[in-house]
Amino acid sequence: MPGGLRAGEPARTHALAALRQAILSGDLAPGQRLVEEELAATLGVTRQSLRAALLDLTAEGLVERIPNRGARVRVVSTDEAVAITECRMALEALCAVKAAQRITDDEAVRLRELGAELERAVAGGDPLKYSELNRELHRRVGVISGQAVALGLLERLHAQIVRHQFQLAQRPGRPDRSLPEHLAIIDAVAGRRPADADQAVRRHLSSVIEALRAASAAGTDPAGTDPAGTDAAGTDAAGTDRETIEPPAYTFRDIQ
Repeated sequence: MPGGLRAGEPARTHALAALRQAILSGDLAPGQRLVEEELAATLGVTRQSLRAALLDLTAEGLVERIPNRGARVRVVSTDEAVAITECRMALEALCAVKAAQRITDDEAVRLRELGAELERAVAGGDPLKYSELNRELHRRVGVISGQAVALGLLERLHAQIVRHQFQLAQRPGRPDRSLPEHLAIIDAVAGRRPADADQAVRRHLSSVIEALRAASAAGTDPAGTDPAGTDAAGTDAAGTDRETIEPPAYTFRDIQ
């Protein structure tokens, strides 16, 4: 294999995991070009393996291929983020109902402990920690529910709007508003009240939809531009096609 690069299924799996994590963490931003040659060299895999990983990410909705331009991190508009959140609402309400029916005493204790951690994150003014705990809460309710199919679908939906969720978590006052909503979900699930769990999830995600629309109206839609000021069509504010500019440098945190 050229230059000692990894190839085959192990290389594809490695590249897939690295790229997925980079997109979810924000190392690769919406609209950012994904140049195969440079990515393959950065990750230490062959271009064939890198291309296979990009095809997998395209199927997951994280990457898109633009004719005559190549691949880039997919840009999700506010309207699409709202539609995805509406789908999440149906699936997460199902999981909350099932979780409230199935939860054990030990799971209820751990869920309430997670609620206390959420409260401490808000009290300490730590939106990043709060965002991490928020994701863990939704994941844990899904696991408790035993709804493996719904959980898999939710993971894919979440991955497509993680940038929007991160931006929302940074908005002033947002954690203070969403904390009572999360605590209501915890209380209903841990208290084994399926109907209340259903309503708590729907109220929370309706609030998320309102916040997404408010962010868009305020001009802070994370899908609008990438960090270099490029719009969804791949041109900057001056109308320059960024395909003619030098390729971007890639940064991966602890995943190479």
